[in-house]
Order: sequence, then structure tokens, then C-alpha cells
Amino acid sequence: MHLPQPPLNRRDFLSRAGTGLAALGLADLLAPSPTNAALARARQFAPKAKRIIHFFLNGGPSHVDTFDPKPALQKYAGQALPRTFITERKTGAAFPSPFAFKRYGKSGIEVSELFALTAQHIDDIAVVRSMQAQVPNHEPSLMLMNCGDSIQTRPSLGAWLMYGLGSENANLPGFVAMCPGGHPIKGAENWQSAFLPGAMQGTYIDSKNTSVEKLLENIRNASGSPNAQQRQLDLLRTLNQAHLRERTDPRLEARIQSFELAFRMQTEAADAFDVTREPQSMRDLYGDTIHGRQTLIGRRLLERGVRFVQLWHGAGQPWDNHEKIEINHRKLAAEIDQPIAALLADLKQRGMLEDTLVLWGGEFGRTPTVEMSGATSKLGRDHNHYGFSVWMAGGGIKGGTVYGSTDEFGFAAAENPASVHDLHATILHLMGLDHERLTYRYSGRDFRLTDVEGEVLHDILA
Repeated sequence: MHLPQPPLNRRDFLSRAGTGLAALGLADLLAPSPTNAALARARQFAPKAKRIIHFFLNGGPSHVDTFDPKPALQKYAGQALPRTFITERKTGAAFPSPFAFKRYGKSGIEVSELFALTAQHIDDIAVVRSMQAQVPNHEPSLMLMNCGDSIQTRPSLGAWLMYGLGSENANLPGFVAMCPGGHPIKGAENWQSAFLPGAMQGTYIDSKNTSVEKLLENIRNASGSPNAQQRQLDLLRTLNQAHLRERTDPRLEARIQSFELAFRMQTEAADAFDVTREPQSMRDLYGDTIHGRQTLIGRRLLERGVRFVQLWHGAGQPWDNHEKIEINHRKLAAEIDQPIAALLADLKQRGMLEDTLVLWGGEFGRTPTVEMSGATSKLGRDHNHYGFSVWMAGGGIKGGTVYGSTDEFGFAAAENPASVHDLHATILHLMGLDHERLTYRYSGRDFRLTDVEGEVLHDILA
């Protein structure tokens, strides 16, 4: 089919001349063939990891109740600490953890009873106990952890990985974000592509649903055969490409790619998201729960070439426990401890842990002092960005390692403070990318995930 083209005006000429080469590069990056998708860009050096799965504990889990034991809090229980920090809300006396810590593995790293099953794999885990964010507020800290900037609109980590590496499967999204029950705070901004091409953005899945048809809307077409759909898609592609020839618009490129990807997904995605294809023993290992199912789906996506899978722990801010932290943290940890431990065991058994990076954490930690409501204790903890914990496993990580520390009370990073930029630089390094060289020119300057900061945490690398 040939559509007539109008004469080229001066504005279109200048637009094409200025962005033509960039469009050529984008065309390669968005090409539907598996070869081009997999080789979108060559890695800058030999990678240790091929893929990432990120457990995001939305709301800020307490580090002093999970992976950073602080026995000094027991000494000062009910008393004011000798050192204080400015907190977002009024806090009071020292609040010892209500959870018991125990040493695990050959490394003897202490872990809370909340994650007793995950702790069985501590010799494969590196705990970073000296993380720091910038402010004690959810929205900017979520943006910092996911997108590298707490203020400006920036591409997410998954979008940068898609831009730098592409996907290894042209029939599935390369970046998937699963959050049961709706969107987290800041919604799709957590997996946005921002100024990167739209095709780099994460694909959101509401994983509270169990059937494939509800997990993936319109995955089945009851009104037409695959051949009829293919002819419709061919016509739509012809019209869109004719439209694109008259203007350079990355959003249209992304839209064309989205239509084609949606069609290709109808077969492969239906298989990847259907956990009933797994043996019962495997489903039992992960648990017949929302987080068990979504974690098992995450593994199925990883083994099919999806580059980055982000597993959110619930919509809203479930880990934001300003009150009754003993009850709430225990309930929340029980929902994900088994799935996390199952994934680590499953990946290791399949030989996938060595090139899969597993990341665990939230946007910040919580105070070692109790939050107050007037003169009354709420038995919870306020936000704490001065020091908190994340951990990584697999994909080039030196297991059985602790990096950095907070002070004796757990208020602030003391030894080897690590910024979110350091964390991102380390993740990109493990994926074979130099965080200083992975850049994208936008609005007259070269941008990168780590802005003008970031140092690789070499001490936790194998």
C-alpha cells in the first residue's frame, strides 16, 4: 500500500536533519526481531549478571528489626538516646527490636526472626547496612531509589537497563513491574522512561489476579483469528509508518512497538504468567499466596529473557509502620519471607543465581526511637533516611558479606556510607555497564542514572 507524501516543508526538513541519526539508532533499538532486541547495545565490559529481580518493600522496612541488630537499644530501652537526629515526626525513647536476631550460615551474619527462611541463604547474600537517602519523605525517596533523582523527572533503573541492554525476548516486555492491588505511591513514575524512548518504560501488572486473562487485559482476542489480527496490525503499521515519515516523534515509534509487542505477547505471555504449568511441588515451595504467585511468575519471566522484574509489596505503603510495628512487620514479613527464600533456592538449583541479581529493600529505614502521638507511644517507628539496609544476592555478589554499618543505635550510617547512586553504579557494573558512560543526550546535556555521583561498591563483588 502506498500513500502519497506531501511536500517537505522547512520545519520538517530541519527536524529530520537534526534528529535523523538518533531515529536510526532508535529504530534498531526498537526492532522486533529477537536478535536486534538482544543486541540493542553491546555491554561495555564482561557482565556478572544478565537479569535483575527487585523486591521492593514499599513504605520503608525497619533495618533495626530485620538485617541490622542493635543490642545497645536494649540498654537504653525507655530512655532518651545520648545522640539524636532530626526526624519527620516526634519520637521518644529508645525502642529495642521486639524480634530476636540469630546468626546464620558459615558467615554468622545476624538476621531477625522475621526473615528466618531468607536467612538460610545468608551465605549467598551481601547486606549493605550503611545506605543513605536524602530526605525522610516517601515520594522523593521512591524517586531516588527507582529513578536516581528525588526532584526531577528521570528514567527509572529498569528503563536505563532497557536502553543500555535491550531485552532478550522480543515477545515479552523487557521490564515488568508487578504490584498487587493497584499502584504504589507515585504510581507509574516508579517505572517511567521519562526522556528515554517510551518503549523503555516498565509494563505494570496487577498481580492480585490469578487468571491470565485478568493479569493481562485483552490477552485473548475472541473476535478474530490470529491471521485476521496480523492483517489488521500490518495495516496499522503501514498507516503509522506513513505518518511517522512526515515527522520525527519517539512517542509514535514507541506506540508502533507497543502494538506489535502486544500481538506477539498473546502466545508467550499467556504461558509465562500461567503458574499452573508449574508442578505442584514448585507452587508449594513458593506458597499459594499473592506474593508466592507473583514471585514464581517473576522467575518464569526471568528465564524467558525478561531483563528486569520488580516485585512490589503491595499498593500504598504497607511497610510504613508508624504504629504497632511488632504486629505489622511480623504480618508483612510472613507474606514475603517464604517466596524470597523459595526464589533463592529455585534460582540456585537451576544454575540461574550466578547470573541473576536479586535486590531487596525499600526507600529508606526507620528510627530506633519510638514514634509519639502527643505524650503517648504509638509502638511504631518514624521514617529514617540517615541509615538503613538493603541486600543483594547472586549475579557477581560476594555472599556472606556485610558492607558498612550504622552507629550503635542504628540512627545513621557510620562506616562506609553508601548512597543510592553508589547502589545504582554497582548494579550497572554487575550488568556490564559503566555508569559514567551509559548516557543519553537530552535538552542539551548528557544525562545518566547516577547524575554526577556514584562509586561502585567493590567490596561486595565476588
